[in-house]
Amino acid sequence: MHDHNSIESTDLLDELLEVDGRDVLDVGCGDGWVARRLAGAGARVVGVDPQPEALDRARAGGTAPGIRYLQAAAQELPLPEKSFDVVIFFNSLHHVPVAAMDAAIAEAARVLRPEGLLYVQEPLAAGEFFALISTIEDETEVRAQALAALERAGSGPFTEVARRDASMTVRIADFEALRKRMTGVDPARAAAIDADAAALRDRFESAGRPSDSGRELDQPIRVHLFKLAS
Repeated sequence: MHDHNSIESTDLLDELLEVDGRDVLDVGCGDGWVARRLAGAGARVVGVDPQPEALDRARAGGTAPGIRYLQAAAQELPLPEKSFDVVIFFNSLHHVPVAAMDAAIAEAARVLRPEGLLYVQEPLAAGEFFALISTIEDETEVRAQALAALERAGSGPFTEVARRDASMTVRIADFEALRKRMTGVDPARAAAIDADAAALRDRFESAGRPSDSGRELDQPIRVHLFKLAS
C-alpha cells in the first residue's frame, strides 16, 4: 500500500541538520549528489568513497565550491581528528563490511569535534523498492547488521539525540535507470542484473506505481542522529 505521508529522501536531513558554515564529511558519497546539496546549503564538504568509479562520477557532476573528494574506506579515514562538525552516512553504512561497521563509527567519532553530530540514514529491509532489488542482491542481513551497529553506537562515544522512521519515495525513470542505480553502488552487480534482465524488467514494470517520471516505489528508512560527548 502506498503511504501518502511519504517523504523525499533528504527531508529528514534538512530537518535535523543545520550545515551552513560547518565542516561536513559525507562517508560513502557515491556520485556526490548529497555532497553537492550540502555545499549548496553552505557547508564545507569532504566526500569519501572507496570506489574510484563513483568519485569519477562525483567530480564529473561539477566541483561546487566547498567540496573535495577523497578515495577512502569508512573504517580508515585519511583525515585528522577533530576536523569536522558533522559526519553523514547517507544510505551507506550497510555497504561497509560487517566486521568494519563498528570501526567506521569509531572513525566518525575520531574525526568529529566535541559536540559534533553523526547523521546516519539507512534503508530498512522492507518495502516495494527493497522487494524489487533483493532478487539481485539480498541485503536483509547487512541492513540488520548496520542497525545493530547503530544500537551499539549509542552506548559508546555517542549519545542518540533523535531517531525517526519514515517511508520515502524512490523514483526511477526506466529499467536502464534502475540498472545504473544498482551498479553505481556496486559495479559487481552488473552480471547478476544482466543474467536476469528480462525477469527483472518485468518486475520493475509492475512494481510500485506509474508516475510522470517513470515508476515510484516506497522504501522505509530509519534515521539516527547522534551527538559526540564533549
